[in-house]
Amino acid sequence: MVEYELTQIVQMVSQIATAIGVCIAATYYVITLRTAEKNRRIQLLSSTANYLVEINGMKDHFELLNMNWKDYDDFEKKYYSDNNVDTDSKMYVMWGKFEFLGYMLRNKMIDAYDLWSLLGLASLYQWTKWESIIKEHRKRYNGESFLTNFEFLATEMWKIQRSIDPTYKIPETFGTYIPDQ
Repeated sequence: MVEYELTQIVQMVSQIATAIGVCIAATYYVITLRTAEKNRRIQLLSSTANYLVEINGMKDHFELLNMNWKDYDDFEKKYYSDNNVDTDSKMYVMWGKFEFLGYMLRNKMIDAYDLWSLLGLASLYQWTKWESIIKEHRKRYNGESFLTNFEFLATEMWKIQRSIDPTYKIPETFGTYIPDQ
């Protein structure tokens, strides 16, 4: 009888140990998956942000901010692909980067404050510069969904900027600055 009870206790301890082992393995697996997902998000953000913080990305950023036009038709004559493939390409690359970051932010793949730390003002400046062009572009060519994630990104970055510094104003002349010659 004692032998039977001892066997039962050993089996029960064995089953509990097995259950604990399975729980530990499952927990480890979940932690590993979350870590891998976080690392993928960091890599996506890093590779996208790298363009904007490297010399060529910064040159494109400032070149685009310094473009001037009278109205949408003047913009198309000066900068659109039919007349200026290089500038048009830079513009679409920049817009695409911010569209992608906005998509990631909207889908909670990246943290808004992390993104703000890297590119907050850059996205605000670009959106401010291009908002009227993008909205007219939506009407004429691409429909209402065109670059809505870029717009979302700028809106979220503006909220963060206002929470940090409620008095901050985007300079009205940032896009028309011409240095002394």
